[in-house]
Amino acid sequence: MVLTPTSFSDIQNHWTQGFIEALAKRNIVTGLPNGTYRPDNSVTRAEYAVILSKAFVKIPKKRQYKPFLDIPQNYWAASAIQTVQEKGFLNGFPDNRFRPENRISRLEIILSLVSGLDIGLKIKPELVNILSQIYQDASQIPTYALNQIAIATAAGLVTSHPNVKLLNPTLASTRADVAAFIYQALVYLGEAPKIPSNYLVSATPKTPPVATVRVSHNREFRGAWLACVWNNDFPSKAGLSTAQQKAELMAIITQLQKLNFNALILQVRPEGDAFYQSKLEPWSQWISGTQGKPPAPFYDPLELAISECRKRNIEVHAWFNPYRAKTSMKQGVLARPHIGITNPDVVYEWGNQLWMDPGAKVVQDRAYNVIMDVLQRYDVDGIHLDDYFYPYPIEGKSFPDGKTYTAYRNAGGTLSLGDWRRENVNQMVLRLSQGIKAVKPHVKFGISPFGIYRPGQPPGIIGLDAFNVLYADAKKWLEEGWIDYIAPQLYWRTDQPKQSYPALLKWWTEINSKQRHIYAGNNIGQLDGKAWKNEEITKQIAISRHPMNNLSLGNIFFSMNSIIENRQGIADTFQGTIYNRPALAPTMSWRNATSPPIPTGLQVSNRRLNWQPAANNQDIRSWTLYRRSGDTWTLQRVLSRGTNFATVEPGTYAVCAVDRMANESLGVTITVN
Repeated sequence: MVLTPTSFSDIQNHWTQGFIEALAKRNIVTGLPNGTYRPDNSVTRAEYAVILSKAFVKIPKKRQYKPFLDIPQNYWAASAIQTVQEKGFLNGFPDNRFRPENRISRLEIILSLVSGLDIGLKIKPELVNILSQIYQDASQIPTYALNQIAIATAAGLVTSHPNVKLLNPTLASTRADVAAFIYQALVYLGEAPKIPSNYLVSATPKTPPVATVRVSHNREFRGAWLACVWNNDFPSKAGLSTAQQKAELMAIITQLQKLNFNALILQVRPEGDAFYQSKLEPWSQWISGTQGKPPAPFYDPLELAISECRKRNIEVHAWFNPYRAKTSMKQGVLARPHIGITNPDVVYEWGNQLWMDPGAKVVQDRAYNVIMDVLQRYDVDGIHLDDYFYPYPIEGKSFPDGKTYTAYRNAGGTLSLGDWRRENVNQMVLRLSQGIKAVKPHVKFGISPFGIYRPGQPPGIIGLDAFNVLYADAKKWLEEGWIDYIAPQLYWRTDQPKQSYPALLKWWTEINSKQRHIYAGNNIGQLDGKAWKNEEITKQIAISRHPMNNLSLGNIFFSMNSIIENRQGIADTFQGTIYNRPALAPTMSWRNATSPPIPTGLQVSNRRLNWQPAANNQDIRSWTLYRRSGDTWTLQRVLSRGTNFATVEPGTYAVCAVDRMANESLGVTITVN
C-alpha cells in the first residue's frame, strides 16, 4: 500500500509549509516521486485544473461543458478541465481552445476562485477605491479585474510573499501560491481552519467621512443607427479624403452629444467587410470606393468613434451583419480575405446579392471570430446584430442551402429544414452570448430583429413571418436571456392597426420573462411631412415611455442621416422637447449591479467644484452632477471621465461616479454659497 506523503523534503520552513501539508492531507495536492514538492515551480492551466477539481468537489455545476479543440478525451487532465469549466472556475479562449500547457498567472488564479465560488454574490467590492493603499502595484491590475481583486482581498483569499504590499498580478503563479490561494478559499468556505501567516493580505474598508445621498433620474437608452452600407449615413460618399471623413464622423458624434443621445450603433461589417483595421476581412468599399483599400492617410473609423464618443458619454455598439456577403453584385469587386473569395462554395447568389450559408461551419466560425476579434481589440460597449439572418424572401425562389442540409441529414440530423435553419441562427446567437460574457462581461449584446415575430402575435397583426422566413426566433433569444437588449424594428405608424406600434411594443415587453431591456426601433428616415410627420415620432416615443410598457427603456432611431439633415425638424424636436435633459443608459442588474466608489476630495472654490480624477485602474466612465430643489434632486450634467470639475451657481449639489455599465455611486454632497 502506497501512502501519499503529507510533508516534503523541500518545504521545511517554507512560507507555505502549513498550507501545502494541510492540502496534502486532503489529497488535494501531491508531490513528486522523489519526495519533493518544488513549491517555487510555476503551474500550468491543466495542473491548476486538477487541483481545483479536487479542492471544490461540493461546488455544483453551472453550465454545460463544450469540448475544447485542444483537449482530446484521452488527455491526462481532460476530466478535471471539464469539471472546472462546468463549475465556472476556468474558461477557454475565444478560439475554443483551453491551452493547457500555458502558465497561469496569480491574477488568473484569483479571478477563477472569485468566479467559481460566486464570492461576488456575498461580498461587495468596497475595497476597490483603496486598492492602491493595499497594493503598491495596484496600477498593474487590469480595469476589468478591479472589482474581483477587491472582493478576493476582502474575502481573505490573497497571499503574497515576500512582500504583502505587492500583488504581482502578472507573475506566473507558483505551486506555493496555488496552495495558499486554495487553502484560503477553503477557509472562506468554512471548510478549513485558519493557519497563521505573515503573508496574508488583509484590509478593512474605510468609510469616507463625507455626506452622501442616493440620487437618481429617469434612465433611457437613446441610440442612433449609423449605417455605412451604400454610404447611407457615413461617409456621405466613398472616396472622400481622410480629413473629410474624420470631419463628418466628428460632426455626427458632436450632434448626438448636442441632442443628449447616449449611444451610437455603428455599422462595422455591412457585407463581410470591415470599417476598421482587420486581418480577417477586407476594408469596406464604402470607405474608399474599392474593397480592400484602406483610408489614406490611414485612420481607423471605429477607433476614432470610440475615442470621441468616450469624451461625450456616448456608448459605442459595434453593429455586424453576420451573413450578408454583398449588397449588390453590380457594385465593385471582392478582395481578399473576403469569404466570397476564400470560401466561394458557401456564398450564394440571392437575387442581386451574395449571401453566406448560415448552416456552413466556415460561415459560423467566420462570423464568430470576426465579432470576437473586434470585442478583444476595441473598447466597444456593445455588440449589435440587425434583422438580416437568412435573407428576405424572393418570390418563387428557395435559399440554395440544400447541399449543407443534406450533409446535416446524412450525418444523422433529424430537424426539419425550417427548424435546422432556425437552430443555425440560434446557435450563432448563443455562441456569441457565451463568448462575449467570457471575454468581456461588461460588454452588452443586443439584436434588432424585424418588428413582427409572427403574424397573429399579438392577435390582429399581419406581416412578414420572421420566424418562418428569416428563421429568426427572436422570442427564444429573449426568453433564454441570451441577449441583454432587443430592439424590434417597429417601423410602422401608430395608426396602422395591422402593424400596430403600441400593440407590438406591448407584446415584446410581455414575452420578456428574463426582464431584459426593450428598446423600440423607430424609422425617422420615413419623415416626409405627409404620411410621416414629426408628431408621429413624438407619439411613438411617448408610447415607449408609458409606464404600462414594463422595461421599455429607450429607442434607437434609423438612421443618423435624418438627424444630420434635421428632416422635418426632427433634430430640433429632440433638442427642444424629447431629449431636452441628459440621461444615463439603464443599468443591467444581471450583468453587474455593483456601484462604483464615490468621488473623493470634493471641494468648492469660487463656485467651481473640483474632485479627484479617476485613477488609471478605476472603472469610471463618467460623473453625474445633480442639484437639489426642495426634496428633489435633478440631473444637471453628465461629465466625461476626464473632467473632474464643474462651474455652478449657488445651491446644493451632489456628484456621483458612473462606471461603464452605468452603475452610479452615492452622491457626495456639497453646498455652494
